[in-house]
Amino acid sequence: MTGAVIWHMTMSLDGFIGDRDDKLDWSFAGGPSALGDEVIRTTGAFLCGGKRIEAVAENRPYGGVWTGPVFVYTRKDPATNPGPEFTYVSGDIRDVVRRGVEAAAGKNLVVTGGAVPRLALDAGLVDEIVLHIAPVLLGEGIRFYDSPGVDPTKLEVVTADGLNFRFKVLR
Repeated sequence: MTGAVIWHMTMSLDGFIGDRDDKLDWSFAGGPSALGDEVIRTTGAFLCGGKRIEAVAENRPYGGVWTGPVFVYTRKDPATNPGPEFTYVSGDIRDVVRRGVEAAAGKNLVVTGGAVPRLALDAGLVDEIVLHIAPVLLGEGIRFYDSPGVDPTKLEVVTADGLNFRFKVLR
């Protein structure tokens, strides 16, 4: 069985995934959820960008509850890799996602951050979006999705539980 590619993210009510300083401490305001726990249980590999790695490197994906291969899509020097569980990757997003799916070994590949999920979605590689809305208004920061000039992506609501949502990406 092959897992799905899931864009997993927490967003402020006004649509930001990082505050003006790209900090994430506000994103835990909603607390744990059954949907978030399910995503963690079914994740086999994790893919994020170079900006997101600093937050992940400090806390490990999912606060250290989950362990597994973490791919960092970046142009940074691999020698600056923050730890042995992190693998710096570059190149075509299709190849990077394919490598992550293989590493997930039948479980899901989670993509997170700003640019990496957008690139994967725009390339038609994202199967689902799992989104948690934090009860906070940031006013400014890093937007959840910003991709001017692309055609709209249609989604189907699979789960809506409070401030937690699962969408299927329609192709």
